[in-house]
Amino acid sequence: MATDVETFRDDMERPAGGIGFPRTLRLLVQGKNINEDTLLATDYLNHFNEIVMLLELVADMPDCLEDALEWKPKSYEKHFEDSSFQNKALAIFAYENAPRRYREPFDQLVEQMDATVIAALKGLSASSDLGDAGKTQLLVSRVTTKLQRFVDVASAVIHGRVETSGQDEIDTLLSEIDDEEAAPEPAAWETEAPAPLGAQDDAASQAEIDALFD
Repeated sequence: MATDVETFRDDMERPAGGIGFPRTLRLLVQGKNINEDTLLATDYLNHFNEIVMLLELVADMPDCLEDALEWKPKSYEKHFEDSSFQNKALAIFAYENAPRRYREPFDQLVEQMDATVIAALKGLSASSDLGDAGKTQLLVSRVTTKLQRFVDVASAVIHGRVETSGQDEIDTLLSEIDDEEAAPEPAAWETEAPAPLGAQDDAASQAEIDALFD
């Protein structure tokens, strides 16, 4: 008779969606730049590496903000559909059948990264409208540091360095990011639920910009 621990482990091995067969898929993904344990691929993180690089350019070349504002969240499946990844169909199928213990924390990290980028772009757009180069540079520095740490943690998940799933696990990962940043106080884009970019006001008050760094 299976113990509670064994039952939990078996449950975490099952995919959140898809049809299962992780053992078969682990054979299929060998040598395909898809992790054999997690069935996830680091290629997806290029979507976030791209916006980090664009934001780093914004600090010295404000005109690059226009390119950064074109960035939009993209699902794992959509990323591979649009990519030149050689085994894109397999990458998508593997993701759909990835064990919950990896897939769930990974998806939560992606949600956090999407929200961080959207809110930061809102703040950068507002500071740019006010011509405040100093605050633009400060916000770029803080958001790129945070995003890079998110990418590092997501990469760790992809490589199987997460043993459990659930909210406690993801909270631990996120607290590690906050602790490493050691910022005196969180900026507004770190604590407030971001509005969709299309719903942004055309201009922001000085008080709103100041709030980003309070």
